[in-house]
Amino acid sequence: MFVTKTEELDKKRVRVFLDGEFAFVLYKGELRPYHIKEGEEIPAQDYGTIMGEVLPKRAKLRSMNLLKARAYTERQLREKLRRGEYPEEIIDTAIGYVKSYGYIDDRKYAEDYIAYHKEDRSRRRMEQDLAAKGIRRELIAEVMEETADLDGEPDEITVAKKILRKKNYDPETATSREKQKLSAFLYRKGFQMDTIRSVLLLDISSI
Repeated sequence: MFVTKTEELDKKRVRVFLDGEFAFVLYKGELRPYHIKEGEEIPAQDYGTIMGEVLPKRAKLRSMNLLKARAYTERQLREKLRRGEYPEEIIDTAIGYVKSYGYIDDRKYAEDYIAYHKEDRSRRRMEQDLAAKGIRRELIAEVMEETADLDGEPDEITVAKKILRKKNYDPETATSREKQKLSAFLYRKGFQMDTIRSVLLLDISSI
């Protein structure tokens, strides 16, 4: 394989192109030790070291540092690594590594998300949010059902009423403008319009 181009990514890193295709990103100080020079062939041993040792270790460390700050779904973590311009096979290796230790677990992510938001978001909104984070819809539905079996799933009216109670909503004194704002707020939370229209007329003082 020949190094057809090296392209500066930032002050410290460069993109390396092999045989006309983007291959990987290295630090500038690594170019000489691994014999990366435009127009010259990269030694097979150096290529093997980069792809088999240097980049996998770097991607694993990057993944662990990201996961120290917050939880990620598998898709979210993959997207983060892609933005770091790691080759797909290196991303697969890093994902496999963190999954093997349980550091990413889409089922656990969905369980925690539902437990945290079940009192302030509709089921539809939670399903949409989790799907947007890359969790399979089949898994979302499965976790939703398990959560309902364990805790008893509150109906949409009850959840919406609790939200309005926290907002100090009073149907007797609320103005049309206030009702419009709360209606839009509940809609963003994923509630159906029929539910919203109903709950805005109800006495919520008992919630």
